[in-house]
Amino acid sequence: MVTKQAPDGVICNEVMIVERLRLKRELYVSIVMDRASQGPLLIGSPMGGSRTDGSSIVDVARSNPNLIFTEQIDIFDGLEVDQCERMAENIGLDPGTKAFDQTVDMMTKLYEMFTNCDCTLIEINPLAETYDGEIVCVDAKVQFDDNASFRQEQIFEKRDYDQEDPREVEAMKHGINYIGLDGSIGCMVNGAGLAMSTMDLIHAKGGSPANFLDVGGGANEQQVQKAFEILDADPHVKVVLVNIFGGLMRCDVIANGIINAANKIGIRTPLVIRLQGTNYEEAKTLIEECGYEHIMLADDLDDAATKAVSVADMIIPDDNDIFDDDDPLAISAVTNDGAVVVEGVAKIVPDRVPSNTRRVIPKFEGFSL
Repeated sequence: MVTKQAPDGVICNEVMIVERLRLKRELYVSIVMDRASQGPLLIGSPMGGSRTDGSSIVDVARSNPNLIFTEQIDIFDGLEVDQCERMAENIGLDPGTKAFDQTVDMMTKLYEMFTNCDCTLIEINPLAETYDGEIVCVDAKVQFDDNASFRQEQIFEKRDYDQEDPREVEAMKHGINYIGLDGSIGCMVNGAGLAMSTMDLIHAKGGSPANFLDVGGGANEQQVQKAFEILDADPHVKVVLVNIFGGLMRCDVIANGIINAANKIGIRTPLVIRLQGTNYEEAKTLIEECGYEHIMLADDLDDAATKAVSVADMIIPDDNDIFDDDDPLAISAVTNDGAVVVEGVAKIVPDRVPSNTRRVIPKFEGFSL
């Protein structure tokens, strides 16, 4: 199934058959967490549904912002009845009608659901009025706060992981913060702020990050190893940049995780590593003595980003079957002559342990219930 949220398509495992309705008009109602007001926001529009010209509510917001109405919700007072009545009138319903009263009641119940179920979004599009004056929720999208999974177990049991990026699902199972992007330089960093600055520097150097990956401050060697397995299996990643500031996270734990991953799965992607902080000297010794020449240490973050971008620019598609892999999207970690070139220095890549076959990773844009 191909949608605007999943432009590359997702597998459809089930089909729900519903009653066909004759709709008098299609409206839009949603409740979202709003960063500007730092609280829930009720949004409505008389221009809901899919327009005949193919436009959506996003297009309406751009072309006719005066047709988008909002009500900020005080988290202490909750959604007030007068706010619901004002919104119902703004989206085109006449006070005193059955459709008006049903909509006001529905908005009140939606907010109860929003708070009780730890939602971050409830979107009804379209909210339709039938010719007999009934209000019907024709289609809806609901998103839940992942941080509330411990108290919303019944809801999260319904989560369909087949509709999500398999890399993010695998990372989540091991307590790793991972978001897939569309670049060619894999990133593994400890700390969200450091991860963002690393990605910014990659962009400044002319590269493009393939992911956001934060191992946090309490990761163990097994989590580090799993992180590298995820990065190494991504066919779009040409080089991995590791940027670790050893405070809570010790540098030697990262080094051991990298080496264990190389020994176990045969990491075939060049690595550029910048380490600083706790147990740096021990980590440096471990990496220098591991025997993997495609693992390169950088002096600082600027040096690491420069080397990573240089390596990514030199990687070519694998034409010489250096890896036992039928994947046409597989990326080799070598140039035509079997070397990785970093700032003019050619490093021959040694024979590697056979690795897991790289997967073709489909692009997903979240999930909805």
